[in-house]
Parts: sequence; structure tokens; C-alpha cells
Amino acid sequence: MRSDIGRLSKYLIERKKNLGLTWEDVSRKLGKSPVYCAMLFYGYAQADDEEVKAVAELLNLEEKELAELKDAPYREPQQPVPPTDPFVYRLYEVVILYGPALKDVAHEMFGDGIMSAIDMSVELEKVEQEGAERMVLTFNGKWLKYRKF
Repeated sequence: MRSDIGRLSKYLIERKKNLGLTWEDVSRKLGKSPVYCAMLFYGYAQADDEEVKAVAELLNLEEKELAELKDAPYREPQQPVPPTDPFVYRLYEVVILYGPALKDVAHEMFGDGIMSAIDMSVELEKVEQEGAERMVLTFNGKWLKYRKF
């Protein structure tokens, strides 16, 4: 288990910033989505050897400096609940407000269960609609039916 991912996360994000890299740049180098790459840097994903090598090359670091990325992450919120950052709070608010309706519609479509947050992908897109920039956020998760026992 990782001991101090906060320190490593800050270091990786600072290196990315200092090198003028975007999440899209990191994505291209790792061959993963920008959201996955950000999760890795923020300590919520576990890197394999190939990903550690790619991050090291991209950020001009030694692989041994990144060995901790290969450890299983300790996935706990890194901010208060409810969140205080306006962007993160708005996502929280969307889940709180739309959650019951989404649950009802999903259960009609799939039956009793939940969407996996492990077997899923998250995509973020910027689109233009009626002259305004809009954000499209897609959660593509496997449906897990509750087992009867």
C-alpha cells in the first residue's frame, strides 16, 4: 500500500506543469485516457511497469522515483465531504440531486444492481452547443446485478 501518495502526486503534477504538458500529452504517451492518467497522477490508479516507464520518460525522471505508483492505491477521498472545491462540489451536487431519478431509471432498464466503479471508463469531452462551450461527462460502467443468496 502506498505510504504518502500526496507527496508523490504533488511532485508528478508539478513536473507535468513545469514541463508545459497537458493531460492529453500524458494520455498519448501512456496510451490511456486523460482521465485515467490524471487518476494515476492523483494516486487513485495502480501503474504497471510499462506505465511507470512511460511516466518516467515523459517527466524526465528515474523509474525508481516512481516505484510507489506500482503499489495498490489507498482510495480514500483527498478532500472533505461534502467537497469544498466548486467544480468537485458541483459533481457531488449532481449525484445528490439526480441520484434517485438515475437509480430509478437504471433499475427499470437493468434490474436491481449498481454500476461498477471498477470496471468502468470515464470520458470528458468539450463540445459546442448553441454558441456555448459545454462539458460532456460519460461514465461507462459494467452493470452488476445484486445476487440473491
